[in-house]
Formats: sequence, C-alpha cells, structure tokens
Amino acid sequence: MNPNHPDRPYTLERTRNIGIAAHIDAGKTTLTERILFYTGMIHKIGEVHDGAATTDWMEQERERGITITSAAVTTEWWQREEENVTKLYGGEKQRINIIDTPGHVDFTAEVERSLRVLDGAIVVFCGVAGVQPQTETVWRQATKYKVPRIVFVNKMDRTGADFENVFREIKEKLGANAVRILIPIGCEEHLKGQIDVVNQVAVYYSDDDKFGSTYTVADLDETQAAFAKAAYAELVYTVSDCDEILGEKFLMEEEITRDDLKQAIRRATIANKLVPVAGGSAFKNKGVQYLLDAVIDYLPSPLDIPFATGMDPENHEITIEVPTTDNAKFTALAFKLWADKFVGKLVFFRVYSGVVRKGDTVYNPRTRKSERVGRLIRIQADEHKDIDACFAGDIAAMVGLKNATTGDTLAAEGHDVVLEPPTFPEPVISMAVEPRTKADQEKLVMALARLSEEDPTFMVKTDEETGQTIISGMGELHLEIIVDRIKREFKVDANTGAPQISYRETITKPAGGEGKLVKQSGGRGQYGHVILSVKPNESGKGVTVENKTVGGSIPKEYINSVIKGCREATINGVVAGYPVIDLHVDILDGSFHEVDSNENAFAMAAIFAMRDGLRNAGPILLEPIMAVEVSTPDDYQGDVMGDLNRRRGQIQSMESKGTFSIVRANVPLKEMFGYSTAVRTLSSGRASYAMTPSHFEQVPNNIVEAIAVDRVA
Repeated sequence: MNPNHPDRPYTLERTRNIGIAAHIDAGKTTLTERILFYTGMIHKIGEVHDGAATTDWMEQERERGITITSAAVTTEWWQREEENVTKLYGGEKQRINIIDTPGHVDFTAEVERSLRVLDGAIVVFCGVAGVQPQTETVWRQATKYKVPRIVFVNKMDRTGADFENVFREIKEKLGANAVRILIPIGCEEHLKGQIDVVNQVAVYYSDDDKFGSTYTVADLDETQAAFAKAAYAELVYTVSDCDEILGEKFLMEEEITRDDLKQAIRRATIANKLVPVAGGSAFKNKGVQYLLDAVIDYLPSPLDIPFATGMDPENHEITIEVPTTDNAKFTALAFKLWADKFVGKLVFFRVYSGVVRKGDTVYNPRTRKSERVGRLIRIQADEHKDIDACFAGDIAAMVGLKNATTGDTLAAEGHDVVLEPPTFPEPVISMAVEPRTKADQEKLVMALARLSEEDPTFMVKTDEETGQTIISGMGELHLEIIVDRIKREFKVDANTGAPQISYRETITKPAGGEGKLVKQSGGRGQYGHVILSVKPNESGKGVTVENKTVGGSIPKEYINSVIKGCREATINGVVAGYPVIDLHVDILDGSFHEVDSNENAFAMAAIFAMRDGLRNAGPILLEPIMAVEVSTPDDYQGDVMGDLNRRRGQIQSMESKGTFSIVRANVPLKEMFGYSTAVRTLSSGRASYAMTPSHFEQVPNNIVEAIAVDRVA
C-alpha cells in the first residue's frame, strides 16, 4: 500500500528530518544559515557575529552570539545534474526539515529532545579543535536514540585546521567507523574546494562569487588523483566490510559502480554502521552544496528507519507498532513547548503516523483527555506559516492544547498508545528569586510556571523553611538567561540570590533503623512502628525500597504508606538537608495497634526509622564534579593548571595542538563560579573553556561544615 496521502506536497521518500549539532562555536548556526541561503529560503546571508542569523532569533541569542533554543526551519533542495557525477536523487526536489540545536552544555536538553524526534543529524566539528567535550555528549545522545550521522569538519579556512587529524580523532575518540566522502582541497587561506571521493572529481567553489553560490566540477590533477584513488580504495574496503550486498560483490571481484557504492554507503549509514565525513568552511561558503547532496543521498527518509513503537498506557509490557504511513491512525510526539507572545502556547510535535488537520480533536493518553487543534503552524525560526494538515514524517507546531507537556503522545481519539518520551538530566545549580514589588508577585508566578513548562531542565520549588522561591537549572548561563527572559518577556522586576549548588547525600555502609510513633491524647491515638535496614545502592540506581516483612507484622494496607515515608525521608538528608541518592531500603519488621494505627502514623514511623538508619550508615555529602577542558596558548599553560589546582581540580590529561595546549581536569562545580572571567584574565583573553557535568564525589570534611551552615542560613 502507498504510504503517501494524495494531498501531501512531498512524498515520504523525498522528506528528510535532520538536526545540526555540535560543541559550542563549531559553526552550527553559520552552516544552517548557508543551507537556508543555497536552498533559496532566505536571500541574504546573516552572520552570527552580527546578530543576524535566521535561527538565532531570540534577543538573548543575538546579543551573546550563541544558540539557546533549538530552532526549526523547513526548506527544499534538489541535486543538480552534473556530468561524470552520480547522485542518487538527482533532479528530484526534496523537503528538508532542519533543527539547529545549541552547543552550550547548559542547554543540552534542547539537543536531547531534538534528537529524539529526528531521523538523521549533521554533527559539526571545528577543523582546528577536533573532538571537544560537548561533541562527545552530542555523539552519545545521537547513539542513544540510534540517529544516523554525517560529519562536517568545518572551519577548514582557519589557521591550524587539519582535516586528517580531526578524521583520526573521530575514529579514535568516538569509536566511529568513519569514511571520507568529501576531502578539502587545501586548507587555511588556500582552501579551494573538495575532492568528491565517490565520483573521483574536484569541486571548486568560486572566489569571485562572495556568496559561494556557484561552483565547478573538474577533473583531478595528478597529485589529487593519486590521493583520491587511495581514499576511494579505503572507502570501498570499509563499506564492503559493513554492507553485505557490496561485500559480496567485493569478494566475488565483480565490478562496483558508483551507484552501487552510494547505495551501500546509504544503507550502512542508516544502519548506524558507518559515518560519512565531509570537510569545508561554512563561513567561507565552501562545501555546503555538496554536503546537502550527501544529506539527501545518505541520511534516511522517515520510511528508511524502523517503525516507531509505543506502549499500552495500562500495561507497559504490551508494545504497539506505529507504522510510518499517512493511512494509519494519527500518532505524534510533543517534544517541545514554547510560549509565543502572539499565538500563545505552541506545542512542537513530530508526526509518526497518520494525518492531523486544523480543527481535529487529538487525544492525550497521559491526561486521558481530548483537545481540539486550533491552528497548525509550519515553523520558520520565529516566523509562523499556517497550514491545513500535517502528514506522517512532518515536524510542525499546533495551537490550542492547554494540557500538553514535553514528552506527551498525541493520538487519534480512541488510539491508546504512549511513545517513549525524551529523558533529561537533573539540574545542578539553584538560586533564590523574588519579585521586587508585591504587584510583581503574581506575574512572577505565571512567568516561572510558563518557563518550567517549556524547559524540562528548569525547575521551581518553594523552600519550606525560608518560604523562598528557588529556581534550578543546568548552569550559571542557563539561570542567567531565565532571569533575563523573566525581565524582558514577562516584564517582571526580580531580585536574585547567589547561585547555590545542588548537593546530594548518600551512605557508605549498611545500617539498621527503627522508628515508632506513639501518641495517646484521649480518644483515638496514633501508632506506627517500623524496623528497616539501609545499604548503599549502585551508582545511578537511585532510591529503591523492598518490602520484606513476614507474618503481617505491618498490615498490607499500610505498606504503601511505609514506602511513601521512606521515599519522603530521602528528600532531606541528615548531613546538610540535601536529597539522598543511591541507597536501597529493606522494610523488615514492625508492629501495629488494632485501633490507633493508620496510614499517616506508619508514614511518620517510616520517616523516623529512615533518619535513624541514615545516621548510622556513614552518611556523606556529595558535590557535582564538572569535566573541564581549557584550550590555552602554550605561554599560559602553567598559570591555567595552577589555577585549576587551586580550585580543587584534578588534572586528567594534557595535549598539544600546534601552539595551543588542551588541559582536561575534573573540578567541583562550586569552584567554577566566575571562571570565564578568571581564565580570560589569566590568558590575556586568549584561552577558552568548556565544561560538562561528569559525576558526584564526596565533599572533603573541612568543607562539609561550611556547606551545612550555609544551608541553614
């Protein structure tokens, strides 16, 4: 059966959903801008450093020159027919839905939710820096969601750029089965074009055309031909090793045509067995058109990837297949929410099957409620274009859903299925926020509710002891942007406290605990008695509770209350009142009273028992440790390392790249506040750094007391 509805403008075969992801400052947004220009969606190239890039549309993005929120755009591309060049989809116009994602670690959730709904990705590397910390994070995220990738080694015009070195790092550091498909001709100021390895031709981008719109395909010179021939032989050998069809031809010594090779590269890339690598310079307008051809040739359409599978909301053991076709029941995943000042709440969604039209009613299995779709919108960064229908494989936004949240499944009425939502990391930093005037109180509450709804890594809570509103996020910059948005978008003047670290507590040894609640004050009393044991759990396992009572020492109807009390006791630990992680609780015994026992009494008894057990189990305080990578000129290497040591950092490794040194260290997050200013001062503004959350580690004893005092204060 044909999976395409007759009304759809582009067939599923001619649709690509791709993301552009990388470490901060690798050139993702610049590459996206070039793609939009060469595909005709925009008619003037905007630069990030001028604050004019299409996908950096927020004021905060344009001021800082970084991407903060993932921006969706839709464009079209057709592969030009050229002599002596094989293109799998030559002459057919294709639709490409693109999501430009942030590179800063504070906004890693934007990358996470984008990769969850995309079919393929372009991972951008800097030709000088190579594999950087956030690149590794992005790579892991793409691997988790089984997203096929193409690599673009960007900034080949920069001093110190080395394509072969980056190619080697991709294989060694990321463990990727990488192959070169478009090798830069020249580098630094001598960058001219690319060697097309498959077609064995040279592609030269005109220097006369300042926008790089024109290019010529020419024969290889003698030196290039020898190099390209060796690269072709390596390509054929590598692809034959991971594609059965081409491997059989290779072993039988049959002729392998360019078309055979391209089809095999496509199959292996989609199967995540191969990563094609291209080199060029987005800023200098060299290499983008042939990269687009590679996207069409090698990255999957929605039909090329396995069907999505969902679960029965009542029984998660039952899996439900969601076929990629317009003819099935509508099923989509809401992957992002955005509060737009003109249209209200926008719900970004990816359609996995079926068709949804303006005015349809969609069902949310989480809320068990249906809501009407008021408008359907095709998103072009910050511009909205109304559309009448969305088909399988489409990415768009809808208006009119009040109860949808990130990760919700949206389905046809009566279609009970839940798709796997994206997962997000826990916040690591907090600060207090309060309105400057009473008049701003209500507006602040509304602003925080809207922002926490949009961003799953931004959390809001009220401190029970102080009554303060505490906001938590992924880093200093994350909270800085949140506070800035509160002031600009919601017009709320707010005071903020100094950032606070999200510490954790855990235990180091097994111990027993006993808790008893006995209250008698005339009439019905309170009685609960719980005996339990606690022990350390595996790292990352969280808090687990198991009932091991026998003989009805605690009646069955109170067991859930005991479990609830055990979990509640982990919200505030015994060292400094921080959440307790990674421990296992066994409920062993207890006693009850025929008349005075009730659920609340047993919940309180469980809390008392947990506190007793935690105090006896060698409790310790844990702090978040960051993996920090500093790129500094050799002259300042000693000063940078000395400063990291003063910050309780542990140097992990050091390597040289030209005149620069790369220093990697693990440093407590507490010691990294204000580091951007410090590292600039140390290096006369020439060093840069990146940090990503690594793990939790025990806080030294001499610091624990100060943290506990700060917590109380």
